[in-house]
Amino acid sequence: MKNPLPKEIYTKRTIPRETDIRGNFFRDQTAIIHSTAFRRLKSKTQVFFAPENDHICTRIEHVLHVATIAATICKGLNTKGWDLDPDMAYAIGIGHDLGHTPFGHAGEKSLNKLLGGNNAFVHEINSYRQAEYLTNNGSGLNLCYGVKDGIICHNGEKDEQYLKPSDTINDLDKIKDRSAIASSYEGCIMRFSDKIAYLGRDLEDAYTAGFITDKDVPEKVKKELGNRNGQIINTLIIDLIENSKDSDKIGFSNEKFELITELKHFNYNKIYNHHILKNYDSFCDKIINNLFSYLTDIFEKNKNDFKKYKISEIELDRYFGDYLERMYNFYNSHNEGITQIVTDYISGMTDFFALEAIKQITIPKPISFVNDK
Repeated sequence: MKNPLPKEIYTKRTIPRETDIRGNFFRDQTAIIHSTAFRRLKSKTQVFFAPENDHICTRIEHVLHVATIAATICKGLNTKGWDLDPDMAYAIGIGHDLGHTPFGHAGEKSLNKLLGGNNAFVHEINSYRQAEYLTNNGSGLNLCYGVKDGIICHNGEKDEQYLKPSDTINDLDKIKDRSAIASSYEGCIMRFSDKIAYLGRDLEDAYTAGFITDKDVPEKVKKELGNRNGQIINTLIIDLIENSKDSDKIGFSNEKFELITELKHFNYNKIYNHHILKNYDSFCDKIINNLFSYLTDIFEKNKNDFKKYKISEIELDRYFGDYLERMYNFYNSHNEGITQIVTDYISGMTDFFALEAIKQITIPKPISFVNDK
């Protein structure tokens, strides 16, 4: 099975460049890995906020899981006669959450509500914005169309048994919600890989956190999918390959899709809606709201007078001023307002930076006394 569009569509870049020794999609992988947006993922929430346990999954581990799963599925289908590019799938995987907020989906919900709701902030769209526009001080990463298309269309939260790529070119700048389908099989595969990656990993982290025990997991899920991340990943990858190999769609068997749905409901009931995480959600909401209000106010006072930010005693002010100075040409040329600027800045924060920033603006520094001698 081949993709519906000509290959040159998937490798097209906003700024044309010669293909180097790495190939188009491996080049995109390196561009993503070297970006500051990717590096920040190591300190962003997957499910459990700002974990002190080094073995709890963060956003950077999640995207690596997704990338390897997507590439594996492509390789498996290629052994069945398909013509897929594992490097393209891997690039989509490691880039798909570049625009995720601090505090995971709780941070996303807070920004969305602040901006008026109704898909005002969608992390898939923000990931595309990071890749195409914001990184490299407003120059973007100049990724291939196929990678950007997979990133903006990745939506791993939607329940789908099958996917078939769009046979038309998506106008990426006009996508404003989660309804778009990727125009490549690699993009569709990555969308399934997102689901495969988080279901089992979140289960393992919930064991470590003491939210659940092995006895809580439905017996049929344990028997047919497994009760550990590696088992679940392996089972679902094999099912997806076997169920898709003779089709023009990517999808799970009826049996496995039913089990995925059961496991997802279990995770929501016992993990994502756990009272401890819900309590963290409320703290996150307050942090995001206070930061948004503070940064908006300081911009209204200082505008683009960068010297004013630099003389502030508060580090957050100085960092924000540095950001505004570096991004001035981009925001000025795109006529972006303060609401978009603050949204970009907060969405780029790590959990730890957001927590440190809120301390700086809510807890006064201790008074320093000089002893007379």
